[in-house]
Amino acid sequence: MGAKVLVVEDDNFLVSAYRAKLTKSGFTVEIATDGEEALEKLPAFTPDIIILDVVMPRKDGFATLTEIKQMDAYKNIPVIIATNLGQKDEVERAEELGAAAFITKSNLSMTELVEKINSLL
Repeated sequence: MGAKVLVVEDDNFLVSAYRAKLTKSGFTVEIATDGEEALEKLPAFTPDIIILDVVMPRKDGFATLTEIKQMDAYKNIPVIIATNLGQKDEVERAEELGAAAFITKSNLSMTELVEKINSLL
């Protein structure tokens, strides 16, 4: 059984793409559609890595990342911030909050994502 990946993303098309590629690549995938749901899932599904969207309903990626990094049980899990924005200040904010990596969804191939995950595990 492969590494466990928690994908936090509210776009159904992207959720399907992530799930298909990551499952095919041998990962165990769990989906949360916003930050609140992601935090609720952590105790039952403690991932090896988290892919975290920034713009989501209820709790955005930055707020979610901040909470994860404040919890002893989860603070060492690498978090990849995924956004369509990709502005310099967002990248810097994600790094300051403890993100392990930053990807821009619009120009990311799923193969590159798998390589990024493997490099962080």
